[in-house]
Amino acid sequence: MENKKALVWLRDDFRINHNSALVYATENHEQVSTVYIFNPEDYEDKREAQRWWIYHSLINFKQELSKFNISLELLVGDEAHILKKIKTADKVSLYWNKIPEPEEEKKEKKIIKTLEENNINFKFFKGNILSEYKEVTKNDGTPFKVFTPFWRVAEQVYLNKVPSKKSKTKKKNKKIFIFKESSDLSKVLPNKNWFKKFEKYWTPSEIKSDKVLNDLIEKKIGNYHKTRDYPSIEGTSKISPYLKHGQVHVEKIWETCQNIKNKNTGFRKFVNEIGWREFSHSLINYFPQMLKGNLRKEFDTFPWVENKKYLEAWKRGITGYSIVDAGMRELYETGWIHNRVRMIVGSFLVKHLRIHWKEGEKYFRNTLLDFNVANNVASWQWVAGCGADAAPYFRIFNPILQGEKFDKDGKYVKHWVPELKNVPTKFIHRPWEMDDETQKSVNIKIGKDYPLPIVDHAKAREQALKAFDKITK
Repeated sequence: MENKKALVWLRDDFRINHNSALVYATENHEQVSTVYIFNPEDYEDKREAQRWWIYHSLINFKQELSKFNISLELLVGDEAHILKKIKTADKVSLYWNKIPEPEEEKKEKKIIKTLEENNINFKFFKGNILSEYKEVTKNDGTPFKVFTPFWRVAEQVYLNKVPSKKSKTKKKNKKIFIFKESSDLSKVLPNKNWFKKFEKYWTPSEIKSDKVLNDLIEKKIGNYHKTRDYPSIEGTSKISPYLKHGQVHVEKIWETCQNIKNKNTGFRKFVNEIGWREFSHSLINYFPQMLKGNLRKEFDTFPWVENKKYLEAWKRGITGYSIVDAGMRELYETGWIHNRVRMIVGSFLVKHLRIHWKEGEKYFRNTLLDFNVANNVASWQWVAGCGADAAPYFRIFNPILQGEKFDKDGKYVKHWVPELKNVPTKFIHRPWEMDDETQKSVNIKIGKDYPLPIVDHAKAREQALKAFDKITK
């Protein structure tokens, strides 16, 4: 390799290990720098929670890279414009790991064109995914729209691959900087400071992601199929924000799971979650129209309701349905929401309130630390019934029964909705049924201290089914 210097363009890649671009650069060049390009256009009025995660990831990853004498430079602006500054005379080779999303692919093609025009040496590698979406198709070469057959084939495709060489990032002799100046890391943080409380719950680093993964294997995965549905139990992996930002590669999660000796139902259930992530990426690449609208076009005529008051109540967790409110408050407080509760709050928005799934998708995009384009769009369309292999629209979660089944003693609700902490268990998921005397005894007035339901479940269900009936005729 004639160029002594290499630049690694960091994206969702905040890890030393299992980082193909970084490993290749350190194996083939004497000096290596990394650059993270923060493009404000990708974050205008959205992804505020993730800006907090990225900021702390940059701080922590910069420290880790320093141990290898590799610098981390932050630049603010358009990626293509910034990378265009690299000239042949700089004698720098550029490397990156892909992001398997249509918009990112467009961005990469534009950058590749510029690099070729400027005669810059470059190489890119597979992103944070098991297989490229083009590798997993039906026998006739067409894409899957149903999860189970997709995952059956996708698992086999990955298992049949020749294992990649387990190379490691190599330490360099001295640090270099490719760009003349680097921006202050604080440029990444959002203007609002509501995210500060996240520090109580998360540490965005590769070291922490390893601990989270080990905790999953040692303590959770055996009973994952049983505990994952109960939000008051630490039964889910909580590895999703680390996976999104690349503190861990999905291949590492997969391999760690495969090394488990007793592969029970919990193992299979968790591995299937990896499958759903792969499936979602396949869908948005084969059907990019999903990113802007319904995959199932009959839903284009669905009579959604515009109701800012109801939408705001849903966002703030004051709908009067305690399991819904607990979930939305957990989300705002921690930047994360339990998977079972995600389905409950999602169903409530699109079916009880009949508000367009795009409103939910947009709010989750802004508040979730683990927001992922593919997962978010595919999951919201799954809940709304307009996506691939979706839950039928007429499957309407009853938030009362969901609460009573998965939060029987109300522990989750009482934690996130403290107004209800003294409410008797029999009323915790239907507090409006308490008579005046009971309300007085627990020092709460429903309708004042905690809202009455903004809609009646039975009536809302009936109206939702009528609306669905209109598009099926």
